[in-house]
Formats: sequence, C-alpha cells, structure tokens
Amino acid sequence: MEELNWFGVNWPFAWTLTFLIVDNVIRVVALFVVPRNRRPTSGMAWLMAIFLLPVPGLLLFLIIGSKRLPRAREQKQEAINLFVSQIAEREERDMVTPATELQPGLDSAVRLGRSLGAQPMLRGNAATLCIDYEASLAQMAEAIRAATEYVHIEFYILVHDDATNDIFVAMGEAVSRGVQVRVLLDHISAVRNPGSRRTAQSLDDLGVQWAYMLPVRPWRGEYQRPDLRNHRKLIVVDGRVGFMGSQNLVDSSYNKRSNQRRGLHWKDLMVRVEGPIVLGLEAVFQGDWYLETGQYLTHLAESPIEVARPGQLDCQIVPSGPGYEAENNLQVFVALLYTAKRRISITSPYFVPDGSIMNALRAATARGVEVELFVSETGDQAVVYHAQRSYYEELLRAGVRIWMYRPPYILHSKHFTVDDAVAVVGSSNMDQRSFGLNMEISMVVHGEGFVRDLDEVSDFYRANSRELTLEEWLQQPLRSQLLDGLARLTSALQ
Repeated sequence: MEELNWFGVNWPFAWTLTFLIVDNVIRVVALFVVPRNRRPTSGMAWLMAIFLLPVPGLLLFLIIGSKRLPRAREQKQEAINLFVSQIAEREERDMVTPATELQPGLDSAVRLGRSLGAQPMLRGNAATLCIDYEASLAQMAEAIRAATEYVHIEFYILVHDDATNDIFVAMGEAVSRGVQVRVLLDHISAVRNPGSRRTAQSLDDLGVQWAYMLPVRPWRGEYQRPDLRNHRKLIVVDGRVGFMGSQNLVDSSYNKRSNQRRGLHWKDLMVRVEGPIVLGLEAVFQGDWYLETGQYLTHLAESPIEVARPGQLDCQIVPSGPGYEAENNLQVFVALLYTAKRRISITSPYFVPDGSIMNALRAATARGVEVELFVSETGDQAVVYHAQRSYYEELLRAGVRIWMYRPPYILHSKHFTVDDAVAVVGSSNMDQRSFGLNMEISMVVHGEGFVRDLDEVSDFYRANSRELTLEEWLQQPLRSQLLDGLARLTSALQ
C-alpha cells in the first residue's frame, strides 16, 4: 500500500506523532494540575484515569473535576453567610447553650462547627421522630395547614404524586388564605425523576413561589459541575415548627419502574422540631432562597429574640457543601466520634468513608467502644453499593458490628449517636459525595431523651436486619471482590 504523501507530508506519521505529543502533554500537565488542593486518594484516582485514558479522562476531569461554584454564586454565598452570622450573633444573648452545660468533648465539637460555618447551639428545643413514611408526609401536611404567615419548603426530590398529593393540597389551601408559600427543589433530581412536568405545573397552578436549586441550564448562563447538588430536606412553618431529616417528598418507591419491579421502598427518618432551632432551619432556607432567586427574606431579621422554648434539647444546625471552605460536616462528625467513651451507632445508606472516619472508628474500637453500623442489604445505586461493600472486611476486622436491613426496603435514614446524650441527624450520608459535593444539613442534638428515642429506632432496625459476620464476608466470590474494588476507586474521583 502506498503511503499517503500529499503536499510532501507523510500524513499517517504526522497524525501518529501529533497523537503521541498530545497524549504526553496531557499526562505531564495532569501531574501539575490534578493533585493541587485535592485529597491524595482523589488525586491518585484522577491521575490513574487520565494516564490510562488521556483524552476521555481529561474530558471527564473538565466536566466534574472541580468542586468550585461559579464566582457569582460564591459571592452570594459569602454574603448570605455573613448575614446569617450576624443574625446568629444577635440571637446568642440568651438562647445559646453555654459551653459549661455541654458534656466534655461536645463543647469543642460545637466550637469547631461554629468556626467552620455552623450556627450556635441553641437550647430549649423539642423534637419528635417519625420513621413511618406515610405518617411523616401526613404530619408535614398538617403543619402546612396550620400556617398563618409563611411556609418554606426545600427538598432534594419533590414530586407531585399520589403519596404527596395531600401536601400539595395543603400548600394550595395555604396560598388561598394568604399564606406565603415558597418552594425550592433540586434541578437535576427534578428532571431525572418521573413526574417533573406535572410537579412544575402543579406548583404554578397553586400560585406558590418556587425555584430550582443549582440549575444546569447553560443556555441561560446557569452552569456548574453537574453533580454538585443541593441534597437538603427541610420545612419551616411560621418560624415555629420545622421538619428535617432524610426523607424526600415523593412516593416511597420513587415512582421508578426498576424499583417497582424489585418491590423496593425507602425507609426514612424525619424530625419535627420546635423552639429556637427552627430559626436555624429558617436561616438555611433563606440562604438557599437568596442563592437561587437573589431575594433577601426578612423573617429572621424581624423575628423577636424571645422565642418559645418548649423542650430541654440543645441543638446546632450544621449546613455544609461546596459553598463552605472546609468539609465542615466531616470535621464535626469526626470530632464527635473521637469523644465516644462507650458506644457509637451509625445509620447511613451510603457508607463510603474517607480515611479520617475510618481512623476514628478504628480508634474507637481499639479503646473499647462498641461500634455498630446499619446499612441496607440490597442497594439502589450499583457503584455506591459496591464501593460501600469494599469497606466491610476492614470494618469487621476492626470490631465494628454490621447490621444489614432486609429487603425489599432501602434503609435511607442518616443519623448516628455517641454514648447516651449526643446524636446527629439530617440529610448527610457518610460518604465523600455528602462531605464534598452535596449541600447538606445536619443537626447536632444534646439530650438523653432524644438519644433514647433514636435507640428505639435502632432497636427497630436491628429487629429487621441480619448481622454480617467476617466468616460470611470472607466467602464472597472473586467477582464481587473485583466489583467492590473498582467501585472503591471510582468513588475517589472527587
């Protein structure tokens, strides 16, 4: 075959040389760019991807390789953080819990959270738990019906379906009697879940004010890394009653055919709160509302300093996400785990811990602390499911007891307790996505009564779970071990 030699150029040789030059330039530049301000594990995973597949790896890195939000959004985040901080300082006069009233170790974790953007720990709160999916939806609808001034709703997934219809009806009734109803829902999750058009049309028809969170619409100039999502779930009614936790506003099957074929249903936990801490939830909503609409709300600025104190719980709201300089939820979680003297109980549907979490758990079991972990026996997201499984042997060898919640349920609750008086509940999983990519909301609670209630929830989980043993796990087939290991590597691509 004759060589192509147009205009005196050997084109096959030229293309090969160009490819080799580009290939090597990508690899060399990656060595300088990728590791900068990135965890070693994440940097190594990205370098492996780029070195194995330079062009596809580079394209993937350009799409999801940066956690930075657009500069305009970062500036708005800084402005709202300052606003919330000023409000918090005003409220600290007599609502904040003195450090002397907190048990040793907790006070330093609270101070750590404050330095990283968390709100003060406020006293005088009451909280009740609900793990019945439909009952929780009914409670939220009832609270909305009791609203007299405003209702603020923010959820990662919000869908108008048969299960949530009563909440939409309650929103319509509130609007009709002059109550201001504002709704925020995550954009990507909305378009990915069935019923997005019906939901948007219903919100318009009801007359509520609503907006998508972190919209990805380049044609409107709205773009950031597509998998940076707002994963929060909260409701605030008149600044008096609030809800937060792990449950989305959607049918327990998420209306997906794949889930329905498998008979899967989600098991969640929501917390109904009253007292000063509701203002903390309000601050998070106001911040996100400003980020998405540019509108400052004045409910916090106008609210009186003296608010009802219906209970004895000390609570601190910890918002987290790309809008904060540090992974503040991770740092607060680790600080709390190191305070454990007797026991730690963790429930996380997606448990893909980083090194600091693993070190904290190993240190806990080494000093005699009993540690248990509740996860689902089956999974709904294959990559995360296998990445989580890759840690089981290490956890079991460290002495952690693993309880696997039986199908057809996905245990989606997210909480943990430390000893007998400290707990954390919210939307944050113990995985690198929740620590670095998602906007989350967590609540640190100090109170023996609340921990006893969570212990009863854990007892229910345990009764509906089976314990995984090291002997059983070591019999996993080689195929499963390979999938688990590969998923663990991809989980580091942050």
